[in-house]
Amino acid sequence: MKNNYFYKKPLSDIYKKPDVVSEVTSQILYGEKFKIISKNKSWIKIKVLFDNYIGYIKNKDYTKDHKPTHKIFILKANIYNKQKNKTKYFLPFASRISMIQESKKFIEFEKNKWIKKSDVKNINHIEKDYLKVLKFFLKTKYVWGGKTYRGIDCSAILQLFFYYNNKFYPRDTKDQIKYSIQKNKGGVFKKGDIIFWKGHVAVCINSQKLIHAYGPEKKVLIMNITETINRIERTAKLIVKKISSIKY
Repeated sequence: MKNNYFYKKPLSDIYKKPDVVSEVTSQILYGEKFKIISKNKSWIKIKVLFDNYIGYIKNKDYTKDHKPTHKIFILKANIYNKQKNKTKYFLPFASRISMIQESKKFIEFEKNKWIKKSDVKNINHIEKDYLKVLKFFLKTKYVWGGKTYRGIDCSAILQLFFYYNNKFYPRDTKDQIKYSIQKNKGGVFKKGDIIFWKGHVAVCINSQKLIHAYGPEKKVLIMNITETINRIERTAKLIVKKISSIKY
């Protein structure tokens, strides 16, 4: 499409306003597609095409010429130069790369930039094991607006599972609640249940425990379901708003 572009750095913050002191509301990943709404010398206002998320990024590091062939299937994939030499840079989970050439163990995705084949899957790969994806982020620090190994928030960890699988899912919890179908009224939880509060979300890994990016603990962790519900009600004065399912 005429106004479609792809981001070509490992990641960028998306700002609420065109100012680096503005609130970071989300992030854009390598190979993620967006549309330019408006721009000036320093900033572009974008709409991320996967979820229609709108915000501002710096006016640089994007291209029209990108045809993804593979996507990252690890928390963070080392970028190598000349294959054997690790750089200090990484591509985050779900980044979409375009193969230029390949060797036995590596894929070149930009000139002198290589990724291990073991860190990627074909662009059409579907991963139905949501726990495998969510557990990539265990112990990752909680960061509002984050969606990578550098930091992640509660709604991003859920959305990334769907983004990896090329299936729409909203970015923010308030929109995820509206989009998700009510499954039960609570009481008995099971693997794959999504528990929503106002401004927070978690996924059950079995009938007793859940995984979430939890602000008060400043990281992604596994907690007891009942204890978490009681803690959030006690400390944040919030009750469960909806229970849905992550079943793919």
